[in-house]
Amino acid sequence: MSSLLVGSPVSRFKGLLVFLSALAACAWADLGYVECSDGFRENPRLEGGRTELEFADINNDGNVDILCIGDHGNPRVNTLEHGVMVWFGDGHGNWSVFQYGEFGYGGIAVGDVNWDGCWDIGYGMHHNYSGVDLGDDMLEVALGDGTGRMWTAWDDSLIPGGAVWGEFSTDFADVDNDGDLDVGSTSFGYGFGARVFLNQGDGTWRESFSTPTEVNNSIEFYLRDVNRDGNADIIHGAAEPAVYFGDGAGGFVPGDSGLPQGTRGLAGISPGDIDNDGGFDVAFANSGGGVEAWVWNGAARRWQSRSSGLPTSGDFEGTQLCDMDADGLCDLVAIGGQVKVWKGDGEGNWTEAATIPVPAPGYYTALRAGADFDHNGRPDIAFVTDEGTWPNDRNYAHAFREASPVESLGVLPVFPRGGEKFANHSAQLVDWWSEAPSAESTRVRLELSTSGPAGPWRLVADSLRNSGRYQWLVPDSVASENCFLRLTLTGPSGSASAMTPRPFAIGDTVVGVADRAFPRGLSFAVSPNPARGQVCVKLGGPAVSPGRLSLFDAGGRRVREAGLNAGANEARVSLDRLPAGAYLVLLESGGRRRLGRLCKMD
Repeated sequence: MSSLLVGSPVSRFKGLLVFLSALAACAWADLGYVECSDGFRENPRLEGGRTELEFADINNDGNVDILCIGDHGNPRVNTLEHGVMVWFGDGHGNWSVFQYGEFGYGGIAVGDVNWDGCWDIGYGMHHNYSGVDLGDDMLEVALGDGTGRMWTAWDDSLIPGGAVWGEFSTDFADVDNDGDLDVGSTSFGYGFGARVFLNQGDGTWRESFSTPTEVNNSIEFYLRDVNRDGNADIIHGAAEPAVYFGDGAGGFVPGDSGLPQGTRGLAGISPGDIDNDGGFDVAFANSGGGVEAWVWNGAARRWQSRSSGLPTSGDFEGTQLCDMDADGLCDLVAIGGQVKVWKGDGEGNWTEAATIPVPAPGYYTALRAGADFDHNGRPDIAFVTDEGTWPNDRNYAHAFREASPVESLGVLPVFPRGGEKFANHSAQLVDWWSEAPSAESTRVRLELSTSGPAGPWRLVADSLRNSGRYQWLVPDSVASENCFLRLTLTGPSGSASAMTPRPFAIGDTVVGVADRAFPRGLSFAVSPNPARGQVCVKLGGPAVSPGRLSLFDAGGRRVREAGLNAGANEARVSLDRLPAGAYLVLLESGGRRRLGRLCKMD
């Protein structure tokens, strides 16, 4: 441990005492963590500045790997860092690195953008020095070959070289619900804003959204569904709206009502489902170095603080929301001088559960939680911190695994968990953790029920490596709010199954409303869409009987309605005083129903 400490002999000794004391406290806590940084720390030597870590089984061997494009030292700036860095995990907390390319300093995301069964990467960066297609732009997507050792540029029409400062934190999601992953990224601190690009399926991309360019931000960027309307939303650390609601077509409107704003954004912001309603909430470090957690209240259409038990001040700079003890409730991890874990109760109350020491000063460079390195059924943590005394301080990488023993075969569904809504034909990521004594020979089967927990069950995928993640194409023909996924692990010692604990929805559904066809020959269109003051629903032909038009918000509440006379071919509804966001349009006539979508703008 003393090798992690730099500076004068006196400062090293004091730092060692603090480090060992904190380590002992960690071991006695409700959750215990053991460092497993062999092959990760100092391999290669890092330099300074921010970076981003991502977890994925990039070579499909069933073990989690760590990916990064490095800090300011990439490529080869006072270091041996270069290009995409993959630390291959062996399932026991040991790592071996492989690097490819001549570029770096930025953020990274992992997903299968071309559906070839191999994980691909997207990355925003500052050092686009390569001089060849791979690594010469500020935002890129590169195809993987299933080994983690070869990447091919697939990035036409993304942000080119020469953009101010470049991009950084990056994420994938199916923003337009067309069955493939799109990419978004946020600016390197200032000067270019957040951007979203839609995947055209052939290696080209189309920009669909951007935020103002002259805005400070704290680099974090995520694409998650906050308001449970089936559309990916933006969560990012910018000095402007930290949340934007997506419309399912590539457009976004502000969704930060009630959230605080800072001159440099909400530091270290991260997404997670704090209240178990199926929508993503947020945590961040406040301006005083404290930690705050906020949930989206769909009924009130506002964000509300749920921070009881969290420190109001301190040195914290980054957060992660994750169910660290695998009890089905979201917990909170924060970093800044040390790493702390608080257990959540689903109601916004937090209890400190563990401390992981960090050699001084331990400034936040990167933090990621949520993957199970050692197959013990609990998620683990990797981070990068700035350590040592200026001007000799620099970044160090650490990995810590949760120390519970592996005993018997078991599986825990992580996403979806219930309450989520998925659009038909959208690409989604299914996550799980497992306790697997023979992880290398364990296989996973996924099944879907659209009629409740009793089935019947249809096969989604079989004989998967037990890597904890699967990219799923949501079926087209389903409209149900009573969906469940069942995961079955099979190993040498037997099998174990579990299903999502609560139902989730697929398709254009509102609670209590079935999506049934209109009488033959009838259809409708919503115009304008997006809309502001009023919306007109135009029928493809006259209504055969009286009916009504209703608007539902993302929480399933009816917020507007209008009558529809027999023989009429349109209906109008006022949108005055409705918050910006996505809504469902329900048209009822002759005992039948048809659903559509509407985006309300400010």
